[in-house]
This record gives sequence, structure tokens and C-alpha cells, in this order.
Amino acid sequence: MRTNPFYDVWLFLIGAQPDQVGLGFGRWIVTVLFLGLLAGSIAIAVREWRADPAQRTAAHAVTWLFRMMMGAMWFQGALWKLPLPRSPGFFHWTEQLAEHAAFEFHRAIVRDVMLPWLPLFQAPVFLAELFMGVTLMLGVAVRLSSAVGILFVLHLWLGLYLHPHEWPWLFWFMVFTLGLFIVHNAGRSLGLDATFRRSPPSWLRGRLGRLYALAS
Repeated sequence: MRTNPFYDVWLFLIGAQPDQVGLGFGRWIVTVLFLGLLAGSIAIAVREWRADPAQRTAAHAVTWLFRMMMGAMWFQGALWKLPLPRSPGFFHWTEQLAEHAAFEFHRAIVRDVMLPWLPLFQAPVFLAELFMGVTLMLGVAVRLSSAVGILFVLHLWLGLYLHPHEWPWLFWFMVFTLGLFIVHNAGRSLGLDATFRRSPPSWLRGRLGRLYALAS
């Protein structure tokens, strides 16, 4: 149950949100992981601010903040895909897609494929959302993770389009934000993408480096 945004943030930081508590001992693992990502994001931002004068602007700082917060959103959203292999929360919202998708073929896919085989879908969805959370918070391969995020959001937009308690424009605001991350290379604003662009490590040379350039 929500209280107020400030107290809810505090509860999340100490692993006391319902989605975390429901994981038992696992809540401490995800809480420590999140705190590590938060600290890492701040440390990378501070290092880039010091190392690159071109990034010492309000635009870069705001881009970092919004990117980090979007990553935190995906990280928190991944938690109710736990526990594996079948989370009650993931099952509930998949049922909502089967009932409220905009098109019948979408409802049929969810009803006839996803729901019967839910454990096969839950782990990849969890890992994808965790990937988006980690990469956006650290600012690495941001264009790739933002593109994946847009696909996820469009699926939810169409899947919940007829839901009486969902506002379709809400999903498009996330698409707009993720799209801006792609257009403006948000990982190069106080993120690891900026670090690797300035001083690429040896493992980012050759073909892998070219692939990474497309993703960042």
C-alpha cells in the first residue's frame, strides 16, 4: 500500500516495499544490488563531470538524472516479475492484457500462448527489465536498452489500451523519454558510454566495438 512518495522511496531503499518483502531473503539481494547501482551511477557521473569539461552543463546533469530515474523505474518494475517461475503479479497483469488489449489477435496471443506458458515468458521479461534498469542507471549501451524499452512500452500500450483504469497517453510519455535518450545519446551524459567513448577499453575494439557504437 502506498503512503506518500518520500516515505515510499525510503521504504524501497531499505528493502521494505511489499514487492521486496515478498521475496524473503532475496529482498536483501535486490536491495543491495539497487543501492550498488545507485552509488555506481553517482560515482560515474562525478568522475565524468571532473574528467570532461564538455559534460559540465545543466543539460548533461538533467539527462543523467532522468536516465538514472528511468533505470530505477525499470529495476523496480522487474521486482514484481519475481519470484520465478510464476509471479502472482506477472500473472495478474498478463491476464489484464488478455482481456483489455486493443486488438483481438493480441488478446489471443496472450490468452492462448503467454498465459499457458507463463513460466517460459516470465524469466526473459524479468531479465530484460533488469537489463534496462542496470544499463540506464549506469549509462551503458543506452540506445539499445532504450529501444528495447520502447518495444516493451508499446506492448503495454496496446495490451492495456481498453483497460478502464489505464491512461494510454501515460505509455507514450515513456516512449517520448526513451526516444529522446536514443536521439541524444543519453549514455554520453555522465555515463559509461561517455567513458568508453573517450577511453575505449581493449575489449571494445574491432567488431565488438562497432556493435557497441551502435548500441551506445
